[in-house]
Amino acid sequence: MGSNKKKWFSLNLSNNKPNGTSCGCGKSSDGCGSHNPTPNKDERTKDGFEQVFDVKMSRRTAFKQLAASLAIGAGAVSTSCSIIAGDESKEKAQIDWEEQFKGNYKLMSDDEKKATVDRLVRSYQLRTGKTLNMSSKNAEKDVLFGYAFNISKCQGYMDCVSACVEENNQDRKSQMQYIRIHEMKDGKGFNFNEADDNYYHEVPAEGHFYMGTQCFHCDNPPCVEVCPVQATWREDDGLVVVDYDWCVGCRYCMAACPYDGRRFNWSKPEVPEEEINKNQHYLGNRMRKKGVMEKCTFCVQRSRVGKNPACVEACPTGARIFGNLLDPNSTIRWVLENKKVFRLKEDLGTEPKFWYFMD
Repeated sequence: MGSNKKKWFSLNLSNNKPNGTSCGCGKSSDGCGSHNPTPNKDERTKDGFEQVFDVKMSRRTAFKQLAASLAIGAGAVSTSCSIIAGDESKEKAQIDWEEQFKGNYKLMSDDEKKATVDRLVRSYQLRTGKTLNMSSKNAEKDVLFGYAFNISKCQGYMDCVSACVEENNQDRKSQMQYIRIHEMKDGKGFNFNEADDNYYHEVPAEGHFYMGTQCFHCDNPPCVEVCPVQATWREDDGLVVVDYDWCVGCRYCMAACPYDGRRFNWSKPEVPEEEINKNQHYLGNRMRKKGVMEKCTFCVQRSRVGKNPACVEACPTGARIFGNLLDPNSTIRWVLENKKVFRLKEDLGTEPKFWYFMD
């Protein structure tokens, strides 16, 4: 075997990254679409108000943005000046005003991230009288998350789907689901056009096999490239995330994703209060609003504190494996180095961090 033979995966899984490389994909910032140029100093120091009105938008969108901001501002001034408004009403008006003009999350300092999380937690408390735990924990150093799916073990039980819905506060009314389990006929290969994603019968069905899809957290994500307002980006640990408050709902990312990994909220998501998972992350499972995109985040609220995503824990057959690609002793690395694995649509150059294999 020649020493210069290319390994079957092209992600750079070493801890030592080449000069000029900003992630584990092994490409320079000029050659990989997942890298957004580091904002210059002036851009980093812009406050939320400047960022909001610096975004390129149509005249109609700009007018709507301005009208909404003025309405919120007028309401805040009116409430603050009212002699009958209570302290909590004034506080809520102030929170609404500050949230309207907060900057893009990826440009925030750690203190600014904490401030917006604290506001959201306090706003929830004022509205419901209940508390929740929301994190703004950043990516850990020397961590690059990856996922492997054992087709031989999946039996189509869909416990993973249910766990994902509950963990990530997905809309119950529209039955939104980040994960798809495809039931395919033996001997037909991976034919997604003929696969059944909504089967209602006892599983596993004879003569069929099962294959799961979700967001693959590509190292070169086309969804990031097409976003006109930079509401979605790739984090240092490889997670592709969304700032729901900056998403304008254009759905360009949905069209650009070759894996059907994104979901759009056509109406305001509904989750019964008693079912809301109150252990949240700003970039993950916090409550969304109408007209924004969302997707799998590898359960960022769990993965960044050393836990497996909910789907991995829920799988009754052990078909799902998750871990740090930069840890040579991790199970995910063992699978990549000892199993015959493949990724979907590798010819597109998206470099998904989601592999399939069979025993």
